[in-house]
Formats: sequence, structure tokens, C-alpha cells
Amino acid sequence: MRVLVTGSSGWVGRAIVARLRADRQGVVGLDRAPSSTTDRVADLADAAALRTALDGVDAVVHAAALHAPHVGVLSDAEFRRINVDGTRAVLDAATAAGVRRIVLTSTTALYGAAAEGVDAAAWIDEDTVPEPQTIYHHTKLEAEALLREAARQGGPTLRILRMSRCFPEPAPTMAVLRLQRGIDARDVAAAHALALAHEGPAHATFVVSGATPFRREDAPLLARDAAAAIRRRAPALAEAFAVRGWPLPASIDRVYDPARAIADLGWRPRHGFEAVLAAWDAGSPDVLPPAPAAIARE
Repeated sequence: MRVLVTGSSGWVGRAIVARLRADRQGVVGLDRAPSSTTDRVADLADAAALRTALDGVDAVVHAAALHAPHVGVLSDAEFRRINVDGTRAVLDAATAAGVRRIVLTSTTALYGAAAEGVDAAAWIDEDTVPEPQTIYHHTKLEAEALLREAARQGGPTLRILRMSRCFPEPAPTMAVLRLQRGIDARDVAAAHALALAHEGPAHATFVVSGATPFRREDAPLLARDAAAAIRRRAPALAEAFAVRGWPLPASIDRVYDPARAIADLGWRPRHGFEAVLAAWDAGSPDVLPPAPAAIARE
């Protein structure tokens, strides 16, 4: 299979390209910024560059997008140009090139207010209705809808991967997130590789997040005493935090459940909180020093 990866110079795009190359897939990376994982430097608005990049391509992983940190920095119009119009440009060019499959890198952030529990942590899966709050959320939902409708109408089949947080953060934050709403970029890449070959309906959506030790019945305890819930369900993390002098969080407001992706894609996240702690202990620059600030919202 020959795959075009858009956004190939980004944190997630680089991981996807590396995984596909390791799987001996033919990969073409396209991004506005040059990097070792990008073969063609171009904007998604460059129709000629897209046509050239799609020559001989069987599938597209569309990871190019503006993200949450750009909200308030770049205009809403730029968000729509990149996240919506850019997706439309990829779809049109891929359809014309006879591409059979598109995998869209989306985000759990689009659940927005739906992830705000009151007396219990929200349990989020593919059946949860998104409640977008920012232009980032809205444009990612619009991109999903655009590709989904095309798939329904006989266009390229579609797999949407709504991934949770995977960017470098302070070590204690990252470790706790891996229990409930965080993931390693390598696991994101593995899910994309499987989604490219996934059989089934014209379109499907998956939440891609770290495997959680928590259960739905833990939701009230997570909200009022997350430390107790962690000591019950993830005692190894609690012990590791105690050894390092790191406090456990007082409250956890949501859990992203990847059960459907695990079952349907045959995927399994392999880099949990242990990987974060090992990276921290090894001095990896991908894990930031501890900070006193609470876990930030997406």
C-alpha cells in the first residue's frame, strides 16, 4: 500500500510516517514545514502539489490541522481554511486520484462540554454526543462530517480516529493522563496503521486513548477523590508517585474509553504511565519537568 500522510512534520504526523515506514509501506509525507518525514513541502491549498503527491497513492492519512494552542492566536478564518477547506481539498484530490481509504486524525477535544461532569467524572466513548466549545472543536467536527458524507455517497471509505492528548507535558501530568485521557504518539500511529486496513462499513469512528484501569462505576469517586481511585485501580502508579514525592490529583473529570478501537481494530495501547516514568527517569526531553499547575483542560 502507498500512503500519503498530510501534516507529516508534526508531532503525530512524524510518528505515523515512522510507523508506516517500519511496516514497509510506501509513504509520501506532505507538510508546509520541511522535516525528515516530509517528502513534499506544500500547503493543502496547492492543488497541483496535492495531485502530484497523490500519484499512485492507495490511501490518505489526513493529520494536517491547526490545534488547540492556536485558538486565540490565529483567526477563526484561518482555522476554517486549514481544518475545513484543507480537508475538502484533500478529499477532492483523493477522489479524483481514485484513493480508496482516508484515515482522519481527529481529537477527543471536540467532546467539549460533554466531558464536564458535575458529581462524577464523565465517561466518554464514541456514543457520546460532542458539545464543541472552540473554533478548533467546531472545525474538526466539520472536517469529520465532510468526509463522512462523502463516504456515504460512495467516496473514499473513512476511519476517524479521535485521539486524546499525546504532546509533551510535565511528567506527573502525563503519567496520570495515560490512565484516563492521554496517549503516546507511537500508540496513535499504531492505530492509524490498523485503521488503514480495517474492513467493514463505509465509515467508522474510534476513540483512541490509553487503556484505562478505571471502570464506569468509579466515576463518582474519580470526581471527589481521584487519589483513592488511583490507589485502588493503579497502585503501581500511586507507589511510583510516592517514591518521587509527587502528589496524586484530587479530582479527575473524565475518562476516554478506547474499548471499541481495541476490539474492532485489534489495537492495543502499549505505552502507558510506565513509559512516561521510564522516559522521565532516563532524562528524555519528551517529558517535561514536574510543575505545580493542575492538569489543564483540552
